Amino acid sequence: MRHLVSTRLPALALNLISSHHPVPGLLHERLAGSDDALLLDSVLEHVSVNLLKERRRVDAAARAALRGTNQDAQALSYRLQTEIDELQHEFSAPQSLTSRLLQADHLNEQLLRLLQKSAVAYGAWPGHVRKDTYITEIIGGASSRLRGFERIQIISRLRSSDIGVVGRAAEPIAMACAELMANALEHSRDDLMVEVSVLQTGNGNVCITFDDSGTGMTAEATVRGTRLLSGDQQEVMLTDLGDPPSQGFAAVGQLVADYGFAVSINHQSAYGGVRAVLSIPPNLLTSMNEEAKPPSAMAPLPASAPQVRKRPLPAQSAAAAEPRRSPAAAADAGAAPELPQRNRRSLAVSAVEDPAPRYQPQDPRRAQDTWNDFQEGLASGRATTDSEETP
Repeated sequence: MRHLVSTRLPALALNLISSHHPVPGLLHERLAGSDDALLLDSVLEHVSVNLLKERRRVDAAARAALRGTNQDAQALSYRLQTEIDELQHEFSAPQSLTSRLLQADHLNEQLLRLLQKSAVAYGAWPGHVRKDTYITEIIGGASSRLRGFERIQIISRLRSSDIGVVGRAAEPIAMACAELMANALEHSRDDLMVEVSVLQTGNGNVCITFDDSGTGMTAEATVRGTRLLSGDQQEVMLTDLGDPPSQGFAAVGQLVADYGFAVSINHQSAYGGVRAVLSIPPNLLTSMNEEAKPPSAMAPLPASAPQVRKRPLPAQSAAAAEPRRSPAAAADAGAAPELPQRNRRSLAVSAVEDPAPRYQPQDPRRAQDTWNDFQEGLASGRATTDSEETP
């Protein structure tokens, strides 16, 4: 009994937290199979059931407290984002202040991602609803939430450009992409790129791959990450996430369980790091109308063909179309003879159709130069106005 209390029960508690801690057997092996041994084993089983029940109760209480706190902070962060966005559209603000507001907006995006990740890992919903969104826009928006987003290279290999994600799954997939990209950036050197590729497979799925250039994952870390990303969140507790807790895979696994897409990390990238693959099934995809919903606000709409305009017929052709009456016929009809008319000599021109103008795509560099000129002119005007108002 002393061996049971001092050795076996503490080892059982550690084994319930991490399975690699062994539980010692009986002190006297000769008692194996006896009634005393069965009684001691029943004590271990009874303690194990009660410990797990108490752990789940404490874990649920901690999750509820953290979930409520993160949701309140997330709501305040959304309000702050709205205020910053309105200030960015104030043209009366100096350019330096606008630049600082853009930096504050990016910092708030990073804070919002951390709060959103924590809330989802503890059982909350993402807290944001989108409309049907293009896949490329989802990936680009997810990368803008990260520090070091300029190191992310997005390559689209989609067969059709009108593939989107349904609104109910757009924000969850954006969250999962942001966490996988953040993981790849964290485990790669600061001077190395992270390659993100999107393609459509033969079975209708859309796969997004994330290739980093890190050192890879150990076999134990791969098994643990695969378990968290599997979507089976029943046995994942706060104490399983480490100290400090690593909430990224737990949050993505919660989204996988709730929305039905899949994530795998048991692949090696072409650069020796880790390749994570996010697979979106066909039931979460939709075909979008590019004319009604352009892929981006900066993308120009295709030019519509104008109506064909025809030139009017010349006077000679119009006159030739009407039958002429001779003076004798006019006299017979009791009408005064018509005076002779001089017909203008004109070229016989048939109806000519104007060719429809060809659509010319917008040059990004030209658009950037135009926008830079606008900003420079605006700054110059502000400087002139300030100097005139200075007493």
